[in-house]
Amino acid sequence: MSKKWKHRPPAVFRLDRDHLIIDSATKTRGSSERRAQINSEPEFEALAITIDDSTRSSRRGIRWAMLFLFALGGLLLLAMGVAVSDLITDLLARNPELGWLGLGFAILAMVSLLVIAVRETTALMRLAKVEKLRQRAAGLIVSDNRIEARALMHELLALTWKMPHLARGRADLEGHLGEIIDGSDMVRLAERELMTPLDQQARKLISTAATRVSVVTAVSPRAVVDILFVFGTALILVRRLAFLYGARPGTLSLARLMRQVVMHLAVTGGLAASDSLIQQMLGHGIAAKLSARLGEGVLNGLLTARLGLAAVDLIRPVPFAALPRPTLSDIMSEILGSFGDTEERHSESSLAVAEVQ
Repeated sequence: MSKKWKHRPPAVFRLDRDHLIIDSATKTRGSSERRAQINSEPEFEALAITIDDSTRSSRRGIRWAMLFLFALGGLLLLAMGVAVSDLITDLLARNPELGWLGLGFAILAMVSLLVIAVRETTALMRLAKVEKLRQRAAGLIVSDNRIEARALMHELLALTWKMPHLARGRADLEGHLGEIIDGSDMVRLAERELMTPLDQQARKLISTAATRVSVVTAVSPRAVVDILFVFGTALILVRRLAFLYGARPGTLSLARLMRQVVMHLAVTGGLAASDSLIQQMLGHGIAAKLSARLGEGVLNGLLTARLGLAAVDLIRPVPFAALPRPTLSDIMSEILGSFGDTEERHSESSLAVAEVQ
């Protein structure tokens, strides 16, 4: 059972060197340069680790679903082009004036479609830029890189240069760009100077939309009207918030933003948190003051407010670091205050009617 092993002198090498070859069974032949080679003994071949990369290599193939959608879209465009061409040819054959009129309409439709495509692409790129700015700002708060923070400040100034109400904040921020400030402090300074008035307007927009939804759904007799009104108000609110923070979305970018907001609510558990807050506050005596219909209106308004707060988290180009994040409790107090005013007016009007009778 004894076996004689060939002795070799000790050697030192690094595993990350390019000329190092780790081989378990084969030997290199015909290599001109001197390379270090590790050959495992036959008794220890079972200890070799094999990395199976089959799953990763399978994902690098052709995406047949995308190819199918691309081919189907091309066929539909060709079919529409042929149909329009046949229509214009028939119009020219019947009446030249109608043919030229149809050709003009076709050219106008093509130009309009091209302009819409350019605008939607620009809006998607602008929304992606805002997302990258927020991610970079969050990373700079941790890394504290002063050079990258200064570059980020220039991009934020370029994003907000069309906002006249931020002129004073931009001037103050430009005055601090030449000073020696840490990267995280520079990001917080930009948040204070640029985001403070925007956050105030965003809170006002969310509170107004939530109050409107609460009032309308409280007096609406149809559930379908409630659903349509809540959905339309949510779309308008998210669009206004995006315009407020400089995203200026189009149709496709607004749909993408709404999907991200819903996913953000699902991940962070915002709906469950709002439900628990509503149950807690309604359990402290508010339910005795509000009717069942008003309670449903408050619930719809608070869900709209939660949607707006989630949209602010995604649309804001700088994350909340120096400024406090608006909470659902503050907006709820404003909504309940508006309901209190409404109830007082209703009671005063009922008393006046009773006196007249």
